[in-house]
Amino acid sequence: MPHNLKASTALVWAAGFLVITSHGALAQEAQRVRGAIESLSGDTLVVKTREGTEQTVTLKPDWKVRGIKKAAVEDIKPGDFVGVASLPKADGGDGALEVLIFPGAMKGTGEGSRPWDLRPNSTMTNATVAKAVKAVDGHTITLTYQGKEKTISIADDTPIVTFAPAGKADLVAGARVIVMGERAADGTVSAANVTVGKNGVVPPM
Repeated sequence: MPHNLKASTALVWAAGFLVITSHGALAQEAQRVRGAIESLSGDTLVVKTREGTEQTVTLKPDWKVRGIKKAAVEDIKPGDFVGVASLPKADGGDGALEVLIFPGAMKGTGEGSRPWDLRPNSTMTNATVAKAVKAVDGHTITLTYQGKEKTISIADDTPIVTFAPAGKADLVAGARVIVMGERAADGTVSAANVTVGKNGVVPPM
């Protein structure tokens, strides 16, 4: 696959993954669906959500599947572009809830720091790693974005993942997924992308 096609494909994925488009924000409400697949029939996906309810998602024409695989903290290098969900720590600073390492073609996607719904008061920061160091109780990374800087500690048990190839064959019952969809005024949810954990990985985002 030509490099420019790889890059454009990655950017399309990223737009659906972490960025709410202005069109979507105006016409529909962003809806993240996290859980395990109950069934997939044609373009209809049913997910048992983390809240314990069933959510039906209508998949849009030409919908895509992307995978998430396990990575390691040692894979995070200065210059990498990452997405880090974090919470403020009682003793100051932020502690990571999860880290997503973006491929090079997606660098700069959704750059910034914004509220996130992984946990109450959590934040998602998409930024470049300026420095990564080993600490006594884990690791610490310093992120730079939009002229700002943020230091986040990463405990040893923090989920760290990156993208991996995946297809519709991976969407089997029980597979863990996260769907960045849109909820219409009538309550129906639609989506163009499904992110599935590979080899039993639970997408932590």
